[in-house]
Amino acid sequence: MIDKKLVTLLAYMLLIGFANAQQVDFSFRNPQLPLDERVEVLVSQMTTEEKIGQLINSAPAIPRLGVPDYDWWNEALHGIARNGKATIYPQGIAMGATFDPGLVKKVADAISTEARAKYEVSQSMGNHSKYAGLTFWTPNVNIFRDPRWGRGQETYGEDPFLMSRIGVAFVKGLQGDDPNYLKTAACAKHYAVHSGPESVRHTFNAEPTQQDLYETYMPAFEALVKDANVEGVMGAYNAVFGEPACANPFLLQEVLRDKWGFDGYVTSDCGAIGGIVWKQKFVKTASEAAAVALKVGVNLNCGKTYSKMGEALKKGLITEELIHQRTKELFMTRFRLGMFDDVKDHPYTQIGSEKIHCDEHVELAREVARKSIVMLKNENNTLPLSKEIKVPYVTGPFANSADMLMGSYYGVSPNLVTILEGIVDAVSLGTSLNYRSGALPFQKNINPKNWAPNVAKESDVTICVVGLTADFEGEEVDAIASGNIGDKVDLKLPQNQIDYIKQIIEVKKGPLVLVIASGSAISLEGIEEYCDAILQVWYPGEQGGNAVADVLFGDYSPSGHLPITFPKNVSQLPAYDDYSMKGRTYRYMTEEPMYPFGFGLTYSSTEFNNLEVSSTKLKKTSDLSVEVEVTNTGDYDIDEVVQLYINPVSSTGGIPNSSLKGFERISLVKGESKKVSFTVPAEKLTFINQDGKPQWFKGQYKIIVGNSSPGELSTRLGASKPQVSLISFK
Repeated sequence: MIDKKLVTLLAYMLLIGFANAQQVDFSFRNPQLPLDERVEVLVSQMTTEEKIGQLINSAPAIPRLGVPDYDWWNEALHGIARNGKATIYPQGIAMGATFDPGLVKKVADAISTEARAKYEVSQSMGNHSKYAGLTFWTPNVNIFRDPRWGRGQETYGEDPFLMSRIGVAFVKGLQGDDPNYLKTAACAKHYAVHSGPESVRHTFNAEPTQQDLYETYMPAFEALVKDANVEGVMGAYNAVFGEPACANPFLLQEVLRDKWGFDGYVTSDCGAIGGIVWKQKFVKTASEAAAVALKVGVNLNCGKTYSKMGEALKKGLITEELIHQRTKELFMTRFRLGMFDDVKDHPYTQIGSEKIHCDEHVELAREVARKSIVMLKNENNTLPLSKEIKVPYVTGPFANSADMLMGSYYGVSPNLVTILEGIVDAVSLGTSLNYRSGALPFQKNINPKNWAPNVAKESDVTICVVGLTADFEGEEVDAIASGNIGDKVDLKLPQNQIDYIKQIIEVKKGPLVLVIASGSAISLEGIEEYCDAILQVWYPGEQGGNAVADVLFGDYSPSGHLPITFPKNVSQLPAYDDYSMKGRTYRYMTEEPMYPFGFGLTYSSTEFNNLEVSSTKLKKTSDLSVEVEVTNTGDYDIDEVVQLYINPVSSTGGIPNSSLKGFERISLVKGESKKVSFTVPAEKLTFINQDGKPQWFKGQYKIIVGNSSPGELSTRLGASKPQVSLISFK
């Protein structure tokens, strides 16, 4: 058998030999030299044509310099995607529901561990294809401003503070903590003001107010740049203030580079630079599109438009010096990943293939799924169920669905555990468990003689699993069952699912437990009042079935909290294509929703007492310190998410009605009390004014600490009574 590694080594030695014959300076491979000097040595030896070739995502090899081919396009939203066997974690929105940055960082670290192992295997077999690299175009930190957006599932929710905390944790986990090398390279996308509609994502022009821009749309991107040192930023398809995002000097130069100090690489979304000319008609030719993108700072073209860069150079639209500079900026990332260093000098190249989909990572996927499940209702303590229940009935179109587990941008796993499988494995062997799907996912049943609802007549409990999949809500090109180019038309379940639930309600003997899978808010008008318990499980990843069973049967108390508001219906929402935040999300919504942001029940009960604030009168240079006592007064050990909000008594100047300023997930055994402290820095107590500037808004504010966003609805639904203190901003 031929030793592939030996063949690769011999080929590389031949390349080096050829290059030496051409008098190539290989000092760029010396890790003792300063990074910028190493990159300059390499790039300065490239021809202009070679440099242009490196500015496209599928960059060709340069044999004479020993530069291998490399494709920059790779995905890792909730596990390595589109690249063979990998652990599939819960979807991004589910990670937001954990309110646990430490856990999310652990997930991202596990993903990057698998990525490094897969990269070494791929390199050894000569696989340099798309999705086989180390530059991940993750995470998606566009604000989930409207629950109709199909790609909202990729994000961490509707709140900029939560999005920032979870996003920073994810980036740090992906990139690692070595002072010299990146474990993998993360990328903040889609910059900026990009969250639907999918049908016009290539052409729409977002013109938010300056207040909305800096209060809502930009904070997560800024946090990823400043707090996580994210290596990449992806320019969006759409225009912002009349200029395409990938040809926008305000976004890419003035804000990203100059104001925030970003020093990584910028990539276009795939096809976005071609869109500058062909879809947005911003310029007349492809060479002009390439030139304007390169000028504002787009290093990498995901697409082919940069192949016209030579033509742009001949026309005088750009200079060789600019091409040289953009190429250098791009290669800084490849050097930070250690691609031109000896293996023995690199801390991440010894990770073995045994780490790919290892038991530890599979168990982590189960833990995240458990912690993301939100219990929305539990009438008369229907849950947890006994494992000895005699006749349980599992039904619904997604009870035995593997597709439902995965969400969008997924990997593949040999260990997908459906909800039915998880329940079967959890209950006693003596139970007479029955299963029928009962309803098709997205279309009406054809056979009128459907006996499935009637099985509920004979069952001690009916567990009905309904919802959506990424086929129904998702990206423009992937949501093949969507009637709205990836987005939802309304917030309801498909009508055939509603009809099936109502049929069960009419005949059921025992309680009805509704399990909802989705990446967005679902309206339960006309259904909720007839359900005894409701679990929102998102797209829970490969261990979703086991995680749901853990919660259903009391091995784990539900502890997820909603990272988005669940409106009652679509009529409560502003126009989808309106990028004003007025009336959107818990921060600006004035109507009462179905379920509020931050809400989530457990099997126990929690009391909040003894709220203390550092001062009832704050000046604009003062930090705010808050302490509260949290007690588990029920009969179960739980995790609780303690949440700190600041609400202005008078919401003048367009500032939010409520703002999450701190949260901490804590564990409490039954009867245990803990003190939880928050410190909000003075600069985080300012709000953005209508000119887009930070401002200290004087007046009275409520400091509210509880386990949901503030409001009567939260306590009416079962959230704990919050602690409130009134303070003044002087």
